Amino acid sequence: MEFNLIQIVPELYQLLLIVALFCQSLGDGSDTPPAERWLPFFAAFGVFVNIVSFNAQGLIFGGAYKLDALSQFFKLAIAAGFYVAVLNASRQPSLEERKRPDYFMFLALSAWGLMLLSSAVELITIYLALEISSYSLYAVIPLRSVNGKGVPGAAEAAIKYILFGAVATGLALYGFSYILASQHTSYIAELALRSWTWSGQPMAVVGLSLFLGGLFFKLALFPFHFWCPDAYQGASNETAGFVATLPKLGAVVVLVRLAVLLKPGLEITTLLAVLGACSMTFGNLCALAQKDIKRLLGFSSVAHAGYIMVGLVSGTAMGLAAAVFYALAYVAMNLLCFWVVSRVASDGRNLQLDDLNGLYKRSPGLAFALGVGAFALVGLPPTMGFMGKFFLIASAWDHGYNWLVITLVVNSAIAIYYYLGLVRHAYTHEAGEDVPTPDNSAFSLFGAGILAAVVLVLGMVPGRVFDFAILAGKQLLP
Repeated sequence: MEFNLIQIVPELYQLLLIVALFCQSLGDGSDTPPAERWLPFFAAFGVFVNIVSFNAQGLIFGGAYKLDALSQFFKLAIAAGFYVAVLNASRQPSLEERKRPDYFMFLALSAWGLMLLSSAVELITIYLALEISSYSLYAVIPLRSVNGKGVPGAAEAAIKYILFGAVATGLALYGFSYILASQHTSYIAELALRSWTWSGQPMAVVGLSLFLGGLFFKLALFPFHFWCPDAYQGASNETAGFVATLPKLGAVVVLVRLAVLLKPGLEITTLLAVLGACSMTFGNLCALAQKDIKRLLGFSSVAHAGYIMVGLVSGTAMGLAAAVFYALAYVAMNLLCFWVVSRVASDGRNLQLDDLNGLYKRSPGLAFALGVGAFALVGLPPTMGFMGKFFLIASAWDHGYNWLVITLVVNSAIAIYYYLGLVRHAYTHEAGEDVPTPDNSAFSLFGAGILAAVVLVLGMVPGRVFDFAILAGKQLLP
């Protein structure tokens, strides 16, 4: 297809933001407005740019880059998530002023890599986009300071994230070599026509399993999850909010595209189902013992990665649509929770469960938003979390993995304890003396209210979004 720059306007606009932030980071900031002042407006305009480009279609760059309903859906979600992350970080108390342009540049670069990942349909292109989105996060996790001094836990979190990321990258490249040697192509459309049975192509099955390991690392799926709680705990609250949400979208969109290779009953499909069951069970059991809220949300993300596997292994267009919808719901729910955490910890500290005590008196608006986020993560109506799990269960039942659906239901019951524990501390416990005051500004409450409204409204009327997800799934898997 003939290339037209109009087709990649969202990517070009995001790249322009990166260049602007890079130029600002080169100066001393005396002759330019602070990045946190102007970037939110341009990030919001980026959402509008993605909406305008929503119907772009085409296969460009030698067939390695595809513009379709799935890619445009995820690019819009990434742009919206980037906007919220920028707003959340604009009042970050634990980031030095001179490092702010660099910090926002790396966030923008990671979001750009995720946009590229949304359209990548060739394995090397997927790998390069994945690394672009990852390397930026290696740099921002240690950017946390108190009174001008670095936080040792932030450096430790960054080192763990880098080391585990290097291992996952090595596995992915090693797996790619196996796929290329056995199937003689790296394009997903051609790979979908090949055999993926153990008896027919054992080398290809091993290669795909290793390549998926790199995606499982971003998704924090068991057993590639070890970095997750430590990275969340060590990074600043605002950085953890970004790391916990947007990279998951990138991993899910590639897994959805690769799901066309999987059929129920295949050895690799069964492996994904087993890893999904292990991930949701391990994540929820570990979360039960956590007192640090970010560690709790870290193990929670391990469990939610397992939930997404339920849709991917179903082998149906509805299953892929359910995975897409749940990924969007996961991002919205976690952005809401991290927004509240960042506003309650107005001094940048890590919150413990006891720090939520009496929140309903200190900040009723933030307490309500936290309750909405917690109910959504449990999967209670009328939230996005409930509808997301409903779609996953409906899509996977009677497709060979009923035991995985039952595991999801049981784990959702386990998760009730620690998610509603957040609400219990906020509403039934009284705060102690000398508790820091949350950020009760109009900015804080308005942001929490909008995110809570998104989680509730898309839970009550999910039809339009899910119908579009179904359309994207049918384009991949009729």
